Amino acid sequence: MGCSISGLNSMYDAANAGGDVWINESRYRIIRKLGEGGFAFVFLVKEILTNTSSHHGDVAVINKSSYISDDGTYAMKKVLIQSDEQLALVKDEIHNSSLFSHYNLLPLLDHAIISVKPTAEQTWKHEAYLLFPVHLDGTLFDIAKAMKAKKEFFSTSDVLQIFRQVCAGLQHMHSLDPPYAHNDVKPGNVLLTRKKGQPPLAVLMDFGSAHLARRQIRSRSEALQLQEWAGEHCSAPFRAPELWDCPSQADFDERTDIWSLGCTLFAIMYGESPFEYALGESGGSLQLAIINAQIKWPAGPNPAYPEALHQFVIWMLQPQASIRPCIDDIIVHVEKLVSKFSQ
Repeated sequence: MGCSISGLNSMYDAANAGGDVWINESRYRIIRKLGEGGFAFVFLVKEILTNTSSHHGDVAVINKSSYISDDGTYAMKKVLIQSDEQLALVKDEIHNSSLFSHYNLLPLLDHAIISVKPTAEQTWKHEAYLLFPVHLDGTLFDIAKAMKAKKEFFSTSDVLQIFRQVCAGLQHMHSLDPPYAHNDVKPGNVLLTRKKGQPPLAVLMDFGSAHLARRQIRSRSEALQLQEWAGEHCSAPFRAPELWDCPSQADFDERTDIWSLGCTLFAIMYGESPFEYALGESGGSLQLAIINAQIKWPAGPNPAYPEALHQFVIWMLQPQASIRPCIDDIIVHVEKLVSKFSQ
C-alpha cells in the first residue's frame, strides 16, 4: 500500500514551514530535509529547550549530552509505518541500537513511536521518530560519488583511516556475546565527517538489518528463506555469495560481514563495489560476478594505490566464507598498513 502524493506534500509543507516535533518530552524544530528513502525521511532539527526537556527513551547506554553539536542540532529520522511488518522492523532497529555503544557506531539518542489515525490522504498507522547526532557531510557513498565525478581519490592514508574506523565499529558488534552481524555494510551506511587538519571520522549506521550472526541452515526451505531475507535486507552489490546461493546445509557467522567489508574497502578506493561493472555489461550478471569473486580493478589515482591494499581486498573477498579472515585479523592487518603507509 502506497501513501498518496498529497499526504506526503502536506508533511513536506509542515517541514518546510519549520514545524515542531516532540520526542517524548523534548521539543525539536525542523530546519530542513536532509534525505529520504522509501517511507523514511531524515530532517535536520534543533532542540528547543523547555522546562521539561530532558533525556528520555529506553536507550540506556546513551548520554545525550555527550553528543550535543556546537549549535545544538540533530538528525531526526521519521518513518511512516503502514504495516505490522514495518512496525516490527522499526522496533528491531531501536532494539539493536540499544545493544551497541561504540565511538564508530551511530548512537540512537531518543525515539518515539506514535499511533496515527489513517485518513484518505494519510494511509499509515504509526509514525516513528528516531533522534541521532548529525553528520552534515553525508555518507561515504555521497562523498565518493562526488569525488568520482571529479576523478578525485582518497589518499592511501585516508583510505586506511576511514576503513580502520568502520572495522572498529564492526568489531564491537562481532565481539558481543552472542555476536551480531550488521548485514548491510556499505558506503551508504557509513557517515563521514571531514574537518580541515583532522583525519576523517567514519561512523557505521543503520542497524535495521542487524541480526544474531550465527545461523544454522538445515533444509532447502530454510536456505530459501534466508535468501529471501537477504534480498530484502542486504544491498546486492555488497552481498556475500552465500546469501545469493545458500546451501541447504550450512553454518553462517560474522564473516558474511567480512565480504561486505572487503567490498566497502574497494569502494573507499574506487567509488563503487568491485562487482558493479557487471551491471553495465551486455549479458553481465552481478550474481555470477559475486559468486565467482570476479574483481575488476578500475583506473585509480596516480600514483596508484599500493598493491598491499589490493591484496587486502582480495583476502576478504573469498567466496568460501569459512576461509575468510575474522574481524580481529582484519584489525591487526589494517593497523600494520596504517603504520606503513600513513603520513
